[in-house]
Amino acid sequence: PVDADTARLLARVVSDGVIAPAYEPGVLATLSRKKRGAFLVLEMDPGHVPPPEEVRDVFGVRLVQDRDPVTIDGAALGAADGFTEELRADAVLGLIAARYAQSNSVAYVSGGRTVGIGTGQQSRVDCVRLAGEKADRWRLRRHPRLAGAAFPDGTPLQERVNTVLRRVEEFDAGERAAWLAREAPCTLASDAYFPFRDNVDVAAGHGVRCVVEGGGSRRSDEVEAACREHGIVLVRTGLRLFSH
Repeated sequence: PVDADTARLLARVVSDGVIAPAYEPGVLATLSRKKRGAFLVLEMDPGHVPPPEEVRDVFGVRLVQDRDPVTIDGAALGAADGFTEELRADAVLGLIAARYAQSNSVAYVSGGRTVGIGTGQQSRVDCVRLAGEKADRWRLRRHPRLAGAAFPDGTPLQERVNTVLRRVEEFDAGERAAWLAREAPCTLASDAYFPFRDNVDVAAGHGVRCVVEGGGSRRSDEVEAACREHGIVLVRTGLRLFSH
């Protein structure tokens, strides 16, 4: 359910609508002022059962695929050495984020927050690299020099964000590395298997300490060896969560 804190957040971030199971008293008044009343507010139907097939028409070609019925939760993930409950919770969040992003996709998660998504690339390692760069910027924005930045009253939110991001780029390599080494490590979830170990090598450079991937690649042994070399917990799901 959308509570007052969530409504206040939605009122100031860039978004066009919200779909939620319920809305607490008073929040609709807050949301109705967004986008001059054009903000879309929908309530879920808890009894809805989606059709067994998903259909999409693209330039006269009809694509039909079976709906993915898999439930992603902590119980669906197996055990692995070092796979703590905190990592398990982050893994579930990462898999859900990757599942509903355009494949190929990966998601970096840290402390219950999705901090970087890479999606829609022809190469999975490019997704890992792009998402890792986003995760690094997110973590660098928490540096004390930036987190405490003061702005004049009335400065628009997006201008504040853009200013902080520009300052992130001013960090030298040593300063970036020192801060990122102090920050909490990330979990990386993938919507399918890693085909090569380069995915792990790139992820390790962005602070990943847990990798959650489908498994089943012809080079799965190399992926596993790379995780051991980097001290990364490896969890294999057996899932293929592509969204097209």
